[in-house]
Amino acid sequence: MSRIAARFAELKSQGRGALIPYLEAFDPDLETSRAILRGMPAAGADLIEIGMPFSDPMADGPTIQAAAIRGLKGGATLRGTLALVTDFRTENQQTPIILMGYLNPILSYGPQAFCEDAARAGVDGLIIVDLPPEEADLLLPFAQGNAIDIIRLVAPTTDDARLPHVLAGSSGFVYYISIAGITGTGTASREHLAAAIPRLRAATTLPIAIGFGIRTGDQVAGAVAIADAAVVASSLINILAGTLDGQGKATALTVDAVLNEVKALAARVKG
Repeated sequence: MSRIAARFAELKSQGRGALIPYLEAFDPDLETSRAILRGMPAAGADLIEIGMPFSDPMADGPTIQAAAIRGLKGGATLRGTLALVTDFRTENQQTPIILMGYLNPILSYGPQAFCEDAARAGVDGLIIVDLPPEEADLLLPFAQGNAIDIIRLVAPTTDDARLPHVLAGSSGFVYYISIAGITGTGTASREHLAAAIPRLRAATTLPIAIGFGIRTGDQVAGAVAIADAAVVASSLINILAGTLDGQGKATALTVDAVLNEVKALAARVKG
């Protein structure tokens, strides 16, 4: 059983959903992102999503775009991001790690080499925003060959005819985009989610995580009451950004500010 499947099975036995916080690799520097990553499990993260900084993150709003730029300025590369995961695995073998990013850097790296190196680093899943099902063969065989889950994104606009194609070859969990738009720019109503999630349940047995627009404790609690997990990204990045100095550098407040918010969100999930 994969780490992702094992974690969701464990949480199901406990009768609760999962909190999946997000951080951008190397934002604003390697040491800060390393400290945040290492601290997230103790703060209450059940799974962790790490953004692979890219210069043209088309699905992301201004908050994560700015984080990606800071990460790139901080020296982020795919190899550096994998090394961040390798470092995390020296002290944590239980918490699932999912990388989220875009296809072009992986193609430049080489899909087979990337999946082999990602598996060696301890990566459990990949969310590749701009990889449509029709082009899944660019990555899927290499991911499956290295026991890495390919996690599909399902949008509010994905109709019943399209849904089986989107979910084909997916594993780990399904990521439901709660709004028709970019990250951090809106919030879905509980009524919308209550109507959307049962339709996904009918199409897959995989756990369902809700992301894009999940920011507050109330929204996290509402998401895990309807689905299996809540992904929180932009609000954590905003907290991090608010602690940076005038030159965009981390301060003594940065790591604790992010981890304290993770603790607060985790309390709502467990409650």
